[in-house]
Amino acid sequence: MKREIILRWLRKAESDLKSARILLDARDVVTDTICFHCQQAIEKYLKAFLTSKNVRFERIHDLLTLLELCIQKDKDFEKLDKERISELTFYAVDLRYPDEFYIPSIEEAKSALNIATEVKEFILQKLEINEKEL
Repeated sequence: MKREIILRWLRKAESDLKSARILLDARDVVTDTICFHCQQAIEKYLKAFLTSKNVRFERIHDLLTLLELCIQKDKDFEKLDKERISELTFYAVDLRYPDEFYIPSIEEAKSALNIATEVKEFILQKLEINEKEL
């Protein structure tokens, strides 16, 4: 049962990552949406790991908080780039409100996709899950 919940988190994260990749290859690149999906993917990958460790977490979008919870369970998470990951939290909430409207550059979108991919690979390795299962 728990494995199925973990896989659901991972599959939903994969959907966000796939959306980001498709949007990056689009004719008219929509960078804020790419960054949003990358943030969402990282959030779900981290929540999948936390679920695997029976860690309860609030319904939050703060990637640094989630990453810190992961570090408490596995010090290897300190290898991930905290600063780059935490910067993506902005795209989950703040970016969606008029006083914070901001259009990221293509470079920012590519960077967001790169860090989301790194987190994905790290989490799948930690969970010993083959990408084909997703």
